[in-house]
Amino acid sequence: MLKKKCNYKINLSGIIEDSLVNGPGLRKVFFSQGCSHKCKNCFNPSTWPFSGGKLFLIKDLVNKVLSEPFLSGVTFSGGDPFQQADKFSIFAEMLHKNKINIWAYTGYYYEELLAMSQQDNNIFRLLSSIDVLVDGPYIDEQKDETLKYRGSKNQRIIDVVKSLKTKKISLLNY
Repeated sequence: MLKKKCNYKINLSGIIEDSLVNGPGLRKVFFSQGCSHKCKNCFNPSTWPFSGGKLFLIKDLVNKVLSEPFLSGVTFSGGDPFQQADKFSIFAEMLHKNKINIWAYTGYYYEELLAMSQQDNNIFRLLSSIDVLVDGPYIDEQKDETLKYRGSKNQRIIDVVKSLKTKKISLLNY
């Protein structure tokens, strides 16, 4: 459990305690409040406004995750967690230090995030602390219900650790 002082708060629209559809195994899902992508027929339009949601102490969320030994990992979804990269990077780093597997969903493409990280180091910090990224906006015209862990054909499941190491996108096959 985390004992050190950490008073950072993160704005979430909700938490799913036990999910089997947001990455492999039993996962806890944290939904970011705020998204500017506004994808047509979005699954979570209530997460779009940056106002709203509920503030949580990051250390309390980390302690909650660490107290659940049967979790396979956590997933950051949204909204878009990269639009709160300053807070989600802290959250991810704390979980990563404790060997928690982290997946993140974003409406940005991986290449866009790398470019954006040149101006905002928090984006790179967040990328560097997650294991898998499901990237790209949901495109309703490319909807495919047979895809695992994603909603439209343009979205990719990226092994972030390998991709950052090799400087080449490494896709996972699900």
